[in-house]
Amino acid sequence: MPYTPILGTLGYIVNRETNEVLLVHRNKRANDEHLGKWNGLGGKLETNEDLASGMRREIREEAGIEVTSMRLRGTVSWPGFGPNGEDWMSPMFIIDGWTGDPLSTNVEGDLAWISISRVLQACSDEQAERDAAQLPMWEGDRYFLPLVFDTDPRIFHGVMPYKNGRPESWSFERW
Repeated sequence: MPYTPILGTLGYIVNRETNEVLLVHRNKRANDEHLGKWNGLGGKLETNEDLASGMRREIREEAGIEVTSMRLRGTVSWPGFGPNGEDWMSPMFIIDGWTGDPLSTNVEGDLAWISISRVLQACSDEQAERDAAQLPMWEGDRYFLPLVFDTDPRIFHGVMPYKNGRPESWSFERW
């Protein structure tokens, strides 16, 4: 049976001067499966839209800025991730150039600049549980976010099967 995931983009807007990333705290919609979590910006790809155009559109809609520079960091396939077991797949981008001033809030939640070191610290094994209350993210984020923000120029491609809302495993390779 062919793999037919929902395709969504995920972007991390990085301010290189302050070494911070713009994240959304998903705190506005009670029925949001991401409720309470901090996340990058993005969403579902629309029909007849390429990955780059979809990412730029999502950033425009969610942050109110126009992307002028971005690069693909990797892809993650999430079999079983959706609330009803849907499969998802996302390209992940670093956005390091834009025009305009980012919004402070959108329909999904409040946006805030968070230090990349704090995000990476929250991804470490020792800190993950302690920081969950301060910077709650998807449990699986701790596996791929270090790859998004590292200096390795190669693109990573990973798979993270989910079951009952939790990752079962994680594997990746770089090219």
